[in-house]
Amino acid sequence: MSAFLKWVLISVGVICVGLGVIGIFVPLLPTTPFLLVAAACFIRSSDRLYQRLVTHPMLGPYIRNYREHRAITRRARIVALVLLWATIGYAAFGLATSLALRIIVLSIATAVTVHLVRLKTLPENGPPKA
Repeated sequence: MSAFLKWVLISVGVICVGLGVIGIFVPLLPTTPFLLVAAACFIRSSDRLYQRLVTHPMLGPYIRNYREHRAITRRARIVALVLLWATIGYAAFGLATSLALRIIVLSIATAVTVHLVRLKTLPENGPPKA
C-alpha cells in the first residue's frame, strides 16, 4: 500500500471517529456506521489505531456488538428508527418536490428499517458473558 493511500485511510478514519463521537450526542447523526467505516479504514492502514478503537471503553462496544453479534440494544434500535423516520418523513414530504425523489428517499428508509429490524437484540448491559 502506498504511503499516500495509508494517510488517506487514516484521515478518513479519524474524521469518521469524530463524526461517530458527535453522533453519540446529536440524535440525527448516527454513531455505529461512522465507527464501522473508521474501523474499516484503520484495519487497512494502522493496526495500532484499529486496536485502540475497538478496545476503547466507550466506542469499542458499538463496533464489537455489531461485528461479533450482528446486534444492537433495543433502545438503540428504537431511537434509530424514530429518528430515521422523523428525518426521512420530513425530507420526503416537507422538502422533496418530485415523486421520484420521495420514492427514492422512502425506499432507502425502508431498506435501513429492514436491516435494523433484522439485527438481533442485545440486553442493555451488552452481550451475555460466555
